[in-house]
Amino acid sequence: MPNKHFYITTPIYYPSGKPHMGHAYSSIVADIFARFKRIDGYDVLFLTGTDEHGLKMQKEAEKKSKDTKLFCDELSAKFKDLTKILNLSNDDFIRTTENRHYESVLNLWSRLEKSKDIYLSKYKGWYSISDEAYYDEDEIETKNNVKYSKISGSKVEWVEEESYFFKLSSWQDKLLELYEKNQKFILPSSRRNEVINFVKRGLKDLSVSRTSFSWGIPVPKNSKHVIYVWLDALTNYLSALNFPNVQDKKYKNFWPANIHIIGKDILRFHAVYWPAFLMAANIPVPKRVYGHGWILSDEKKMSKSLGNILDPIEIIQNYGIDQLRYYLTKEVSLGNDGNISLASLTDCINNDLANNYGNLCQRVLSFIDKNLNSKIPKFDKFNSEDTKFSNEIIDSVTNLRELMDNQNLNAYIKKVIQFSFNANKYFNDQKPWSLKNSDPKRMNTILYNILNQIRSISILLNPIIPNSSSKVLDTLSIKKQDRKIDSIMNINYLKAGSIIKKTDILFKKIENDS
Repeated sequence: MPNKHFYITTPIYYPSGKPHMGHAYSSIVADIFARFKRIDGYDVLFLTGTDEHGLKMQKEAEKKSKDTKLFCDELSAKFKDLTKILNLSNDDFIRTTENRHYESVLNLWSRLEKSKDIYLSKYKGWYSISDEAYYDEDEIETKNNVKYSKISGSKVEWVEEESYFFKLSSWQDKLLELYEKNQKFILPSSRRNEVINFVKRGLKDLSVSRTSFSWGIPVPKNSKHVIYVWLDALTNYLSALNFPNVQDKKYKNFWPANIHIIGKDILRFHAVYWPAFLMAANIPVPKRVYGHGWILSDEKKMSKSLGNILDPIEIIQNYGIDQLRYYLTKEVSLGNDGNISLASLTDCINNDLANNYGNLCQRVLSFIDKNLNSKIPKFDKFNSEDTKFSNEIIDSVTNLRELMDNQNLNAYIKKVIQFSFNANKYFNDQKPWSLKNSDPKRMNTILYNILNQIRSISILLNPIIPNSSSKVLDTLSIKKQDRKIDSIMNINYLKAGSIIKKTDILFKKIENDS
């Protein structure tokens, strides 16, 4: 069978401040899909990184009287540390200040020049330093005599300067054709509709250079211009594949990207500008852009002024990384805005992890420890109930793959945790403790069946809660190479007589203060 490849990326993060819950959510979601594809037999490349150019970064460094590159080094390090804190399995961490990235950006610019999609003119319009984005007049509102973007809420200012422009207007029809031919290029469908409506209103040529600052990649042969930060930043997805060397193994195996995971606030850059740049440069476009919603607290966007910020690092310190990973992806329906709170986090940990999956593993393993000297039992013969229970997950594998391929992460998690609930019910209904003396063969069959189900559930949960599920799989001595979706089909995998290793309680129940 030919090797299957899968390339997934997070947004390229602008490290102007402390990593927040939005960064954590995007990264965790991307990591889950990457881990799932690995256990499903794919060769995966998972990329994240930091976008470090632009006026905002230059101004912040000046405020602090720091060298801009050293300032970027400090901020980027925090995001690199975050990959470890979140237990991400990323294969690469790219920075837009790296030499490999410069080469990629300059080549892309050269391609756009050769295609005659770039020209020199003058720019007049509203610009947000915070967003590093330009806005049309109908996207601006005035509050207390100050202009703001309706989209982001960021302050904008009027800018007039010489600029290079990308002929975005000439790619309007091609973009609409792309959306029509590939209905899943933009997901979820609500985001797709937003983008189509935006493009149909008419596209204006895009300013792709600035002269008001110097912190960025200079335009070739005209160094007073700096390449627009978003043209620069988006190219990171190619830089990580050693572009412009299109014969490089990485590029050949992994481009076009299978999916860009992004927040909805940067959808336009990824679903309009990025494919237009690529088509103009004669480079294949990515297969999918997925714009997820915002993480809300108390039904509102998190902000310092509202005092409703939930710090992901603090939550991890107090509750655990697997707990946060599970909660965010279970509680928030991917694609929609999701409201989170410490109260619902506590309920989720207690109900799904401690009382359900954790309890299942603990009670079954403890029973085998006490009654079978921690040895995997030998099963005899399955009755109809055993077979039905055993086949539950096997029969669902195709559907589970479809859910993940369509980024229906919330449904996937609910289905897998239901398997755990059903396993607890099977254990209760079959009452193996009552059979130790009267029918030990039957007891052993029940225990083997449920142990195998625990193995399967743990494999399926591994992308979401890798630390905790790995503890269970280690306890059962499941080899690393066997922690795959395909191995679920082998109901005879567990070897009778093998020792089950000791393990601690997976999830401690959290007591509510109330």
